Amino acid sequence: QLQLTESGGGMVQAGGSLRLSCAASGRTFSTMGWFRQAPGKEREFVAAIRRNAITYYADSVKGQFTISRDNVKNTVYLQMNSLKPEDTAVYYCAVRISSSGSDYLVRNYDYWGQGTQVTVSS
Repeated sequence: QLQLTESGGGMVQAGGSLRLSCAASGRTFSTMGWFRQAPGKEREFVAAIRRNAITYYADSVKGQFTISRDNVKNTVYLQMNSLKPEDTAVYYCAVRISSSGSDYLVRNYDYWGQGTQVTVSS
């Protein structure tokens, strides 16, 4: 049975860092990514990484967040540095089976984690 297990969220002061992890079981995936959703807002793309290590980032997090992947462990990571209050959101891990189409779109992802809260205080 497929399962995505997220960890690493929490509360941090502005300027701090957090590292999110998401372990996938059941099969391998073409793309593993992270999205976030702040209260009252739509879920938005944060970053994604393909099996060949090609990465994609939202403009808002370029240079601040780093996505990485361990294909042996079937785990994706999101290193978040210089966190700001506007980064506060529930962060979701998501995975795709297909490699066609955009990795930026919520609708193209097949499975989702339960979400982990990230709160950045000023």
